[in-house]
Amino acid sequence: MNRQQMTDRIASGQGFIAALDQSGGSTPKALRGYGIEEGTWNGDDEMFALIHAMRSRIVESPCFGNGKVLGAILFEKTMDGESGGRPVPDRLAERGIVPFLKVDKGLEDEADGVQMMKPMPDLESLLARAKDKGVFGTKMRSVIKANDTAGIKAMVHQQFAEGARILAAGLMPILEPEYDITAADRAEGEKVLLEAILEGLDALPEGQQVMLKLSIPAEAGLYAGLARHPKVLRVVALSGGYSTDEACELLARNPGMIASFSRGLLQDLRSGQSDDEFDATLGAAIDRIHAASVA
Repeated sequence: MNRQQMTDRIASGQGFIAALDQSGGSTPKALRGYGIEEGTWNGDDEMFALIHAMRSRIVESPCFGNGKVLGAILFEKTMDGESGGRPVPDRLAERGIVPFLKVDKGLEDEADGVQMMKPMPDLESLLARAKDKGVFGTKMRSVIKANDTAGIKAMVHQQFAEGARILAAGLMPILEPEYDITAADRAEGEKVLLEAILEGLDALPEGQQVMLKLSIPAEAGLYAGLARHPKVLRVVALSGGYSTDEACELLARNPGMIASFSRGLLQDLRSGQSDDEFDATLGAAIDRIHAASVA
């Protein structure tokens, strides 16, 4: 796929984006969920080799390339690795899957009800390397813990400011201002978030677009207008701790949003499954998430 074909696939494809971007801090938890306990590996290199083997098994599964997965978000080490004897971004593109890269460096401590992103001083060099490898876009996450207008607006401003650096490098940014689904004030806070996002979109230069990755809103349909906004390529939803069934049920109530699930996609996969069991389990999750995304 060339870049225009990737843009068209993300903009109008009937499917979802897989989140395969667990990084250093979340990798042990992801491996435990996969049935590999801590103590099985010695050092980070072995840990990342295990998570890469899991991701490669997913990428190479027949069901992953059946057209229902539009894109996949990668961790940096996954982008630099191989699957099926090919660099991972190339292998994804061969399978009709648009590659994205997680670029944030984690979260600051909570202040004003939010966790901002840590600084990314080396972002431009990472973006250049990603573009050379055929990556289409990026993803970066920050988190809202409480309905604090100043904090939410500052966090969204940071997302758009970093998005401008990504656009300048010729890549498509996925902005992810996640709202913690356990927050008691989420319904009201998400309206503040929506207002802040619209302000950011209004300030974008004409002809530029971003993508948005948002928690499934407490009020169904809240983000429908964002999905139709001319400066938004696509709105995707994170599973945010919901189970696959819960996330799919809630997503189906939100036209215009498609899934970008991690836990919702991977929760039933285990290292000890036979290839047939693994493929059947992954295929069932893909079918459920796809159905909710196109509902």
